[in-house]
Amino acid sequence: MVPSEIRALFAMVARPEIVSLAGGAPYVSALPLDAVGRMLGDLVAGKGAEMLQYGSAQGDELLREHICEVMSLEGVQASPDDVVVTVGAQQALDLVTKIFVNPGDVVLAEAPSYVGALGTFASYQADVVHVPLDEGGLVPSALRETLASLRAQGRSVKFLYTVPTFQNPAGVTLTTARRAQILEICAEYDILIVEDNPYGLLGFDADPMRALRADDSERVIYLGSFSKTIASGLRVGWVLAPHAVRAKLVLAAESAILCPSNFSQLAVREYLATQPWREQIKDFRELYRARRDAMLDSLDQLMPDGCTWTRPAGGFFVWLTLPEGLDAKAMAPRAIADRVAYVPGTGFYADGTGHQHMRLSYCFPEPHRIREGVRRLAGVIEKEIGLRDMFGGAVGGGSTGVQAPGPDVV
Repeated sequence: MVPSEIRALFAMVARPEIVSLAGGAPYVSALPLDAVGRMLGDLVAGKGAEMLQYGSAQGDELLREHICEVMSLEGVQASPDDVVVTVGAQQALDLVTKIFVNPGDVVLAEAPSYVGALGTFASYQADVVHVPLDEGGLVPSALRETLASLRAQGRSVKFLYTVPTFQNPAGVTLTTARRAQILEICAEYDILIVEDNPYGLLGFDADPMRALRADDSERVIYLGSFSKTIASGLRVGWVLAPHAVRAKLVLAAESAILCPSNFSQLAVREYLATQPWREQIKDFRELYRARRDAMLDSLDQLMPDGCTWTRPAGGFFVWLTLPEGLDAKAMAPRAIADRVAYVPGTGFYADGTGHQHMRLSYCFPEPHRIREGVRRLAGVIEKEIGLRDMFGGAVGGGSTGVQAPGPDVV
């Protein structure tokens, strides 16, 4: 186990003079905090003894019913009996990996992939094999080629891990046509799919996409979270799995935490039952759309030639590719010195490549701060280009890594 590159930045970027485009913290201040506070007060007064007591390892039954209602917005039809409530989606991912992965087993993951997932896979000694992305999400032909090669080597592939909608860190979304192809390929090779979907309801321009789980209830294990649509501090997530897998998940959860927080579960249950949560999600979508627009407009206006970036239709992140010869990881301390922070791309590859890339987050800063952060970052990159041109070669000496994704060149 090694420290997360994102967590390592937190102490530095907490300083108020630094514009942080690094962490993916949701803007919870947009919640109607007065109404939520009254709801919690009434809940404690009326059901405090239940909230403060142990619960079941599977999670509160009424909350699981609400979770099924939430998933139905993405076409998922599920029974509450197949839902397990977890301490955020991160614990769900840990439990799934614990159940399926033995040391040396292969886990397929997008390149780049969510840093928290890579840390979990490493802790169970999985061998992560990356499959490239482009502007349409995971590339089906590359997935098929990778699986054929691994089968020829006699390797054991346990599952494909994917964030298909508004992917973290790239911001891209798997197209409808590719979703069907991915399901077909994984059925052909008889491997599970772990669909991690924390951002699926946060699209800016269209209704939620149909989840992979909606079209395959036996092969897809779905991970969800209220961290992005209600509040990350409550740490309430869930996993929807085929029935036989669900039974193992409950046992794994019992051994890990005994039971998830009853207080948090009942708080989320009450919020979904009494508050206008669909309207609140619409408010979040508009808020994040304005911040996405501020970032993209600033990148369009200020970034030096040779930089490219994704143009997300939802979620929290933009993936920026630097000009040839620049190293985002080596450049990061110099960016901090110029009072702007980002996450180097190396944290999103199991093999430590990705030096030419960085993740930029627009979810938390106000739009004017985003614009200022992009202005400072553009200045840092211009200085790096000057050093590269003066001295030649890669500034910082890092490998550029996998050149994916790089859509929507401006």
